[in-house]
Amino acid sequence: MTPARLFHISDIHFGLEDTAVLDWVAACVRSERPDAVAITGDLTMRARRREFAAAARWIGALDVPVTVEVGNHDLPYFNLIERFTDPYRRFRALESAVERAVSLPGVALIPLKTTARAQLRLNWSKGRVGQSSLAACLAAIDALPQGTRALVACHHPLVETGTHGKALTRGGERALAALARRGVLAVLSGHVHDAFDIEHQTAHGPVRMIGAGTLSQRVRTTPAGFNELTFTDAGLSVSVRTMGVKPPQDVAAPA
Repeated sequence: MTPARLFHISDIHFGLEDTAVLDWVAACVRSERPDAVAITGDLTMRARRREFAAAARWIGALDVPVTVEVGNHDLPYFNLIERFTDPYRRFRALESAVERAVSLPGVALIPLKTTARAQLRLNWSKGRVGQSSLAACLAAIDALPQGTRALVACHHPLVETGTHGKALTRGGERALAALARRGVLAVLSGHVHDAFDIEHQTAHGPVRMIGAGTLSQRVRTTPAGFNELTFTDAGLSVSVRTMGVKPPQDVAAPA
C-alpha cells in the first residue's frame, strides 16, 4: 500500500470557532498536503446561514479533497418547519463536500448517518442509527472492490467511549456488530469534543473507534486539535495534533 495521510477534524462550530486554531489547521494543511481532510460533523453552532458561509470559505481555501458529515448542530435549530421539510437546505453551499468520496490507496471512506430531525426522546442532539442508514452504509461497504478496506465516518460515537461528553447513540451497538462482521478498518466520529482511540468488542469481533476533538471554543478535557491518520502496509496509526505540540503525540484511549 502506498502510504497515505488523512486529517480527521470535527466540531468546528462556526459561530463559536477558535480562529487561532483554524488558522493553524489551515497552515498545517497547506504545508503538509494530506491526501484528504474528513470532517465528522458540527460545522456550525446554530446552523445559521452566515455560519455555513464561513465554513464554506474556510473549507474552500484548504485546496485538498474534503469530505463532510452532517452533525446535530448542522440541522436548523430555530426553524422547525425547515428542519422537518428541508433540513439540509443550508448545506447547499457545501454540497460538493457532503459525503464526498475521497481517494486513498486501498481505503474507502463510507458515511453512516447518525443525526435525526426528531427522535422519541427530548434530547434530539444525541445519536441515532436508523435501519435505512445502516443498510445504506453496509451496501456501500459490500460494493467495494476486493481488497479495499472501509473507513466509516459518522458524527456521533456509536457507543460511549469514556469521554466527558455523551453520545447515547440508539442503534449504535447493532451497527458496530454489523461493521465488525465486515472487517471495517475503523469508525471515525466527533461530537464529544475529546479525542479517543479505543477498540470495542462486539458479537462479531472488535471494531476500532477513533474520535477527533474540537476546533471551537467549546473545549472539554483536552485542547482543541485534530487527528492525523496514516495508512501503510503495517496498518493504521493515529496521532493527535494540538497547536504548538511537535512532533505529533499518539492518542491515548480514555481510562
